[in-house]
Amino acid sequence: MRNYSRLVREIFSFFPVKMPLAVALILSCAAINTLPSVFIQKIIALIELSTLTWPEIQRDVVRLLVILAGFYALSLSGTLITGYLGAEITQGVLMRLRKKMFDRMQNLPLKFFDAQPHGDIMSRYTNDVDSLRQMISQGIPQMFTALITVIAVLCIMLYFSLWLTLVTLTGIIAMMTVTKKVGGRSARNFRAQQKNTGLLEGFAEEMMTGQKVVKVFCRENESIDDFEKLNMQLFTEAEKANRRANTLGPILNNIGNILYVVTALAGGVLILSGVRNVSFSGLPMSISVAIPFLNMTKQFAMNINQLSMQLNAIVSGLAGTGRIFALIDAQPEDDGGTLTLDDSARGSIELSHVNFSYGEGVEVLHDITLTAKPGQKTALVGSTGAGKTTIANLIPRFYDVGAGKIFYDGINIQDITKSSLRKNLGIVLQDTSLFTGTVLENIRYGKLDATDDECREAAKLAGADEFISRLPEGYNTMLTGNGANLSQGQRQLITIARAAVANPVVMILDEATSSIDTRTEAQVQRGMNALMKGRTVFVIAHRLSTVRNSDLILVMEHGEIIERGTHDELMSRQGRYYKLYTGAFELS
Repeated sequence: MRNYSRLVREIFSFFPVKMPLAVALILSCAAINTLPSVFIQKIIALIELSTLTWPEIQRDVVRLLVILAGFYALSLSGTLITGYLGAEITQGVLMRLRKKMFDRMQNLPLKFFDAQPHGDIMSRYTNDVDSLRQMISQGIPQMFTALITVIAVLCIMLYFSLWLTLVTLTGIIAMMTVTKKVGGRSARNFRAQQKNTGLLEGFAEEMMTGQKVVKVFCRENESIDDFEKLNMQLFTEAEKANRRANTLGPILNNIGNILYVVTALAGGVLILSGVRNVSFSGLPMSISVAIPFLNMTKQFAMNINQLSMQLNAIVSGLAGTGRIFALIDAQPEDDGGTLTLDDSARGSIELSHVNFSYGEGVEVLHDITLTAKPGQKTALVGSTGAGKTTIANLIPRFYDVGAGKIFYDGINIQDITKSSLRKNLGIVLQDTSLFTGTVLENIRYGKLDATDDECREAAKLAGADEFISRLPEGYNTMLTGNGANLSQGQRQLITIARAAVANPVVMILDEATSSIDTRTEAQVQRGMNALMKGRTVFVIAHRLSTVRNSDLILVMEHGEIIERGTHDELMSRQGRYYKLYTGAFELS
């Protein structure tokens, strides 16, 4: 109910005028739809109890029918307006919630995306939002209509006859008992269905992303088996939920039919036996009371059935709403400290006794201490898992250190706003990320106010200009699917150009040339050397030939720095670096 009340508050805050108007119209139309029984009673009573002839009572009957038709016209107008408002409110709410989710997603820390399957996050924008749409556009309005109708009909029943109302309520209690037992189990299955849908979509997204790997290692059958398991879990929960939901309606309908017959028999018995009617109306038990009561009994049972049927849509919608709110409420990444770096930043980086772990009890870095002076090129080398990339993630505060401190120009980075810190850092990661847009737009992503000439100069500096010029439309060539129409090396060159156009004081190159062939690497290296000139640079590389000219080389193993020095110094010591460089010990 917490999610439901919050959703209602959200809707009213989005539409403070239109939503109350829509609610008022829904309630009015529901109340009007209960009036026919009252008019039928008056018409039958007029005919049954009147001593006048038909021509004498015709005028009164016609008058009642005209009034009833007028109410129906009002109901029709209200329904049309409600439909118009409902469409606007529903789509407006979904649009705003999608925006809230996306805005929050942009402010979440990387650890959130490390723990959440990307397909599951996508499912919140699609499947969960669609469940919410059904609940807002159909479930809630129909539930309110049915609820108001039930209350209004119950009041009219009590007005006409207490005895027949008690008969009807006996059947309604049976209907509510069935709804509670069957509907309660169905609700649990609908919540599980939402969760399993997210897992299945997450797996499908993962398989599409890694399709080449699946085919290279001939793992199609294993992928199919894994998909089948998730698909079967979804099938099981969905089948249970919908089976129970589908059987609930027929059961309630039949209880309603039985109730109709029982009420008719009870009314006949009461009329024939001459039992005194107990009612607020003071009317005696007669045909004019019993016949409209049968209509009300049918209407009452139908709306109880409607309430029960909408329960599943509401439960499914609330399950989706909970997942949507969970994303909106996810703890955002705070902007860190209060200080900002100005244009005079020199780019001095110092790590002092830094420890870090991604999870409990698994330490990735231990007592890391290093200093990178302005304009100095520092290389990090070592086996896979040694902690090189982790250092590259800690400097821009993608993650915060567990112990120790990191300083930028002598300022603890915890005291610097993350936005200011990252604007003064340029990062080229192992994994390339290109967005749908032109090559020029992808390069400009590093500096949104960069001119076309600045972007082209950055591409030349990175060694990307030559291949870009050969593309069908040059810099205006459209890229889609993470640059699927480019080679891995070409994609990497564009990301290097993107970092170059930002013109940062500090540059972090995490295996920046790992996807480039040897010939292209020599060309890129010349551009990289020009790019790195005058900047503080951290280079992470497996190809040790690319770090020979570094001012400082740090050799890492199991999260610790085991050697440090220049290329010549480390070679002369004939330690781990010497073995790595000469091939006596291979990186793995």
